[in-house]
Amino acid sequence: MKKLIECVPNFSEGRNMDVMKQITNEIEKIEGVKLLDVDPGYATNRTVVTFVGTPDEVVEAAFQAIKKASEVIDMRNHKGEHPRFGATDVCPFVPVSNISMEETAEYAHKLAKRVGEELKIPVYCYENAAKEEKRRNLANCRAGEYEGLNKKLSDPDWKPDYGPAKFDEHVAKTGATAISARDFLVAINYNLNTTSTRRANAIAFDVREKGRPAREGGKPNGKPLLDEKGNPINIPGTLPATKAIGWFIDEYGIAQVSMNITNISVTPVHIAFDEVSKKAEARGIRVTGSEIVGLVPKKCMVEAGKYFLKKQNRSVGVSEDELIKIAVKSMGLDDLKPYNPQERIIEYLLDAEDKSKKLIDMTCKGFADETASESPAPGGGSISAYLGALGASLGTMVANLSSHKAGWDERWEEFSNWAEKGQALKDELLFLVDEDTNSFNKIMDAFGLPKNTDAEKAARTQAIQDATKYAIEIPFRTMEVTMKVFELCKAMVETGNPASVTDAGVGALCARSAVIGAFYNVKINCGDYTDKAFVNDLIAKGNEIQAKAIALEAEIMKMVDAKI
Repeated sequence: MKKLIECVPNFSEGRNMDVMKQITNEIEKIEGVKLLDVDPGYATNRTVVTFVGTPDEVVEAAFQAIKKASEVIDMRNHKGEHPRFGATDVCPFVPVSNISMEETAEYAHKLAKRVGEELKIPVYCYENAAKEEKRRNLANCRAGEYEGLNKKLSDPDWKPDYGPAKFDEHVAKTGATAISARDFLVAINYNLNTTSTRRANAIAFDVREKGRPAREGGKPNGKPLLDEKGNPINIPGTLPATKAIGWFIDEYGIAQVSMNITNISVTPVHIAFDEVSKKAEARGIRVTGSEIVGLVPKKCMVEAGKYFLKKQNRSVGVSEDELIKIAVKSMGLDDLKPYNPQERIIEYLLDAEDKSKKLIDMTCKGFADETASESPAPGGGSISAYLGALGASLGTMVANLSSHKAGWDERWEEFSNWAEKGQALKDELLFLVDEDTNSFNKIMDAFGLPKNTDAEKAARTQAIQDATKYAIEIPFRTMEVTMKVFELCKAMVETGNPASVTDAGVGALCARSAVIGAFYNVKINCGDYTDKAFVNDLIAKGNEIQAKAIALEAEIMKMVDAKI
């Protein structure tokens, strides 16, 4: 599965769009990234840029953008209302999918090192990329702003993590840059059945992390309470990692609670929705829906869908599309205007940019016709992976039917867990359908490389061997993943809805054929691979897997026959 990182650099230029276009052009030159948004601010003299892509490509795009910014922005002439200390003021990385925060922080350091060493710009790493606790807070790293940078660089306690610790003529122009790894920020507004901004603010103060000022006697008009240093004392709200206010929206004629969730791992969007709804109801107000501003990672919507299904004691082992549909309806994201996930979810926008034709996006007839054509791919490897996916789908179907069976309400979670495992297996095997064909195409591409010189011949030979190894590993992975399908189908035959026992049996038949078919593809590709130690080891493992698959299929079919 593809790893994705979002990058949200803030550049100290918000008035000259010709300058900004030069910077964003550098981002758009890099394959594997997509520029999503450019948001300039005149008063702040600052532009927030958002792009997303695969990790190494995001690092490259960020580096080229920072480089161009250092050339076209002169901090000696910069004025604006927002705190800043560099031409590229901040450059946070945000994990979007299939990548951990720790990995994202490693990529942030990779970028920071290049910026410091190659561009000679002082770099401070903050939040999850910070090397020490006091640097986690961006405000600490940026304290003194550009005007105090000379003094900061001369302080041993604030030596940059990367780059020069001196305020020379070059640094006077570029300033410093703060680079981080942080969680995704979601802006979401909650629609209320009231026109009262005061009531909306009261709800916002109930939930936001900062809360509301404490007052004498707990009375709204009481004197604000102060601590020993004279600072206002606040009563914290119920939702950590959130900021919120109430406002009235002329366009819709309603009041809203407008919220920024600064860490969706701490407060997910679905938890925030339910809490705002609870506090609104306590004040005689109803949340009629919500609107997410901008884009969200897919996991936000998938997790929300699962959350609301679990509240209904329903199986969460349903398709991704169904989970997102449940999330949209549960949070009323289509209350004010239609919500199109294809245009609002980051991964879907990237998929739309991928012009390659995917087998799994075809109709059943189209896939069969493509397989039957004179083209050598898709072949047995892709078909084997698809058989495995069908086996997982049948097992998952039985789990979902069992979870929803009348009289089995107390067992819904047991079967939901099985269905969720089945969906994950199905999704991975569907990925392998196309990846098996891709692996074949890699071999064809390698054979097409030039072979005019000894160097070209050597490179071509190595490319063929590398592609061949990959074409062995993919069907072997199909074998390994499909073996987990037997566990699902066996459990459904033993404990699932008796009316669907034969469906689970057919799932096991599909899984057996998938393993044997994938192993044939492993063996035929092994014949062209020169590392015989690798080949012999994999063939031995494959024989063991195949024998287990045949035995499991026979065991499951015996159970099915006994039940019918």
